[in-house]
Amino acid sequence: MDTHEPDETLQRVLDRTLRELPLRRAPVTLEARVFGELERRAALPWWRRSFMHWPTQARVAFLVICGALVALVFVGGAAAVANLSFLLDLSGARQIGVLMVFAGNLFALLARTLPVTWLYQGIAVCAVLYAVLFGLGAAVYRTLYLHQPLNGK
Repeated sequence: MDTHEPDETLQRVLDRTLRELPLRRAPVTLEARVFGELERRAALPWWRRSFMHWPTQARVAFLVICGALVALVFVGGAAAVANLSFLLDLSGARQIGVLMVFAGNLFALLARTLPVTWLYQGIAVCAVLYAVLFGLGAAVYRTLYLHQPLNGK
């Protein structure tokens, strides 16, 4: 005898009973609020909507600007960490090119020398740290916001 059989029987009976019930209309006030919210969202300008609703040119420009900022961070970080004084003598475009080649070579070297298990372990550590951060955030939220004393006491 299967231990899940009573649960499955109950599930089938409940499903059949609920399917036989007539559909209910939403309250008029709820329907009006939902349609009002849909109209409000449709009237928003493109930059206030989600990224996928932006015009293609705006998305491309945004991605180009983000890429330029990432490159600028690499340039600034490499110059600050390695104290590469020779970069000051080169033009700006050449600095970015040199640093991109350097970053690519560094990434290729790491990809060749690091064992694959380290990559998996790093991903696992990041996942655990993310879960811990999420758990701490939930605990802080529950402690600070859900257990507020009533009437200011």
